[in-house]
Order: sequence, then C-alpha cells, then structure tokens
Amino acid sequence: MVTLDDIVDQANALDTWAQWSLGAGLTLLTLLIVRFLMKKIILDFVKATSFKWDDALYRPVTQRLYSFIFFVGTQLTMLWVMGREHELNEALDPVFSAIYILLTTSLASVAIKVMIPVIIDKFSNPGTVTVSGSNSLVVFLFRAGIWFGGLYLALNELGFELLGLLASLAVFSLIIGLAMQQTLGNIVNSFMLALDQPFEVGDRIEVDGHLGSVVSVGILSTKILTIGENLVVIPNNNLVNSTVINHARGGGDGQGRRISLVLDIGVEYDEDISHVKYTVLQLMRECPYILDSPEPRVLLNELGEYAKIFRLYGWVEDYSDEYIAKDWLFKNVAERFEAEGIGIPFPTAVEIGATFKESYNKQRKATNVRRARLQMIKEDKALERERAEAKWEIEAITEKLKDPELGRTEREGLEDSLRELNRVLSMFEAGDN
Repeated sequence: MVTLDDIVDQANALDTWAQWSLGAGLTLLTLLIVRFLMKKIILDFVKATSFKWDDALYRPVTQRLYSFIFFVGTQLTMLWVMGREHELNEALDPVFSAIYILLTTSLASVAIKVMIPVIIDKFSNPGTVTVSGSNSLVVFLFRAGIWFGGLYLALNELGFELLGLLASLAVFSLIIGLAMQQTLGNIVNSFMLALDQPFEVGDRIEVDGHLGSVVSVGILSTKILTIGENLVVIPNNNLVNSTVINHARGGGDGQGRRISLVLDIGVEYDEDISHVKYTVLQLMRECPYILDSPEPRVLLNELGEYAKIFRLYGWVEDYSDEYIAKDWLFKNVAERFEAEGIGIPFPTAVEIGATFKESYNKQRKATNVRRARLQMIKEDKALERERAEAKWEIEAITEKLKDPELGRTEREGLEDSLRELNRVLSMFEAGDN
C-alpha cells in the first residue's frame, strides 16, 4: 500500500525540472479546484441572497484569492526545489511578504469601499437629511488609512523606513506650507473637487453670478468661459466655498453638453386639447435642434386664469443651441397656430377673438381637430406602450446588475442604460402628476 510518505519520497527523488513542473501543476490544480468551488458553491450562495454587498465583493475577492494562491504556490515550489537556505529564496522572501501584505491591504480596501456605505445606511435615520458625497469622503479616508498602513508594512519588509523618511521631510514641509498657504489650499481643494465632482469640463455652471462653460479644472484654479466670451478664473478656494449651480447635468445622466428645454405656451380656453398637443408635438419633432431620443413631450400643465397652459419638454444636444432652439420653436408655433386657427390669449380688454374666429375657415379647423384627436389617441397608446417597456427594461437591467460576475465595462454600460430609462420614466410620471 502506497502511503503519503512514499509519495513525498518519490517527489523528492525527481530531478529539478520535474520538481518545477510538479510544483507548477499542483499550483494550477489548486487554482482550478478553488475556482470550481467559488463558481459552484460560493457564487450560487451569493446569487441566492438578497444583499447587494456580497455581489459587489465576490469578483474582487476571487481575483485576489487567485493571486494569493499563485504567489503562495510559487514560493512553496521555490522553497521545495531550491531549499530555504538558497540565496534567491532568502532574497525573495521579503518580496513575497510585501506582496502578501499588499494583497491583504487591497482586499481590506475593497471591503471598506463596499461595506462602509452599507453600515452607514444601516445605522442612519432614514428621516434625516444626508449630505451627498459624505459617504465617499468617509470611504476615501478609511481606504487612505488602510493603504498607508499596508504600504508602511510592505516597505518595512523590504527594508525601507517610511516614518523616518516622512520625519525628515516634516520640517521642510512646514516651512513650505507656511510660505504657500493659499497655494496649498487651492491644491488641496482641487483634490476635494476631484472627489466630489460637482462638475466636469464642458459643463455649464454658475458661480457667484458668473455663468459659463467650464474650460479647464486646474490644480490652482478653475476657468469658465462665459456666453460673452469672457474667461473667468476662479481660485479653487473660492469655488469650494461658493454655491455652484450646474445647468448641464441636472438630469444626472452624465452628459455634459445636453440640456433640457422646458417652455410654456398658453392657448384660449375654447381650443381643443388634442389639437394643440398634436400641433406642438409635430413642431418639436420637426425642430432641428431637439433630439429625437429622448422623445419630446407636450403636457397640459395648468388651467390658468385666462388660458390653458401647455408645457413643452425636449432635449437639446448642445446647450449652446438653447436660445436658437427657443427662437425656432416660438416662431414656428406662432405661424402654425395661425395656420391651424389656434388662438393665443392677449392681456387686453379689447375683444379681438370674434373677428379672428370668423375670418378662419371653421370647417377646416373642425377637420384639423378631428385629425389631431385621432393622432393623439395613437400617440397616447404609444406613450403607454413605451412607458411599460421602460419599466420592463428597468426590471431586466436591475436583475442583470445583481450578477457579481459582470465585467466593469458591461456593468457601467448597464448602469448608464438604467439612468437613461429612469430619466425617461420620470418624464412619464411628471405627465401623470
């Protein structure tokens, strides 16, 4: 009967290349076994739970586990083949120790990134007001502390004294800090802006009465180009302490130049709602500055004192075309309303509506109204169908995002699609309200 000692003796009797091959094979076999267990047991368990944090942890944990097994297998093979006293093993021993420390640090950093928001949400009062970005700052500070400790231990294994180096630079840093207090404040606040990301290059923002597009975010200042082609340079210290209005990213979709266009138009009370909505909707679809997707919408927004107020929703691809798009819409709405016999109320005591109504072909207008009503029935059905499809797609994407094996690129693409669908659905809900 072959015992374990016999197997070990036979392995020790192999030549050097055979031992290297056996070590590499055992390392690969261990990786395959661990991968199989992670796929068939751990992954199924993760998918079965309702928590999101274990989905987010699965991929980074498995990647670091595979790396850990690879390096352990490599080190054990080297110790077995060459012996512990070999010069190469003695030289590489602190390197492997530093690698293990960095892998552990990386794992702890990822765990903090995923778990800190979960813990904060768990113990926070849902009725209180929360500050956007506060979780990110807490996570950043914790991860920075973890990485500082990990790098200190790893460098210490390699023979570098990190604290000694920092102490030698302390006095010099103090002198420089006092001399460049404002400059260092701008530099630090540039990193704070990078963390919070209230705007990006290309966004239209308003700061202290200055409205313009962000052309650059530097380490000392942020530059804004106003509509009047004036370059405004704002120190980052002032920017952090000011109220910033971002006109380009109100939808939260991350598209820096796209901007929503919302206009109100009033008509007389005796005008047919479907006729007005269909006429304006056709104009918005014809407008060369309004995007086809997301689709423009026309909703009855208010029953005013003298008029029915319709609100036009559309998206302009580049906010530099905002005023041109308004000009195009107002001009064509006025001309199309006149052609369709749709009256716009005037704030005057003189009654001019009777003359206008009599001069217009009533039979022709009645035909237009009937046609518009039929078309709006189709539009409303298409709207409901699109709304149902958006809800279904949101549910499908949400289920896909629960898969912990999704790659980063695919996950980001799905999240972008989810934001876009939620934005479209929010427009539908605005119409309901």
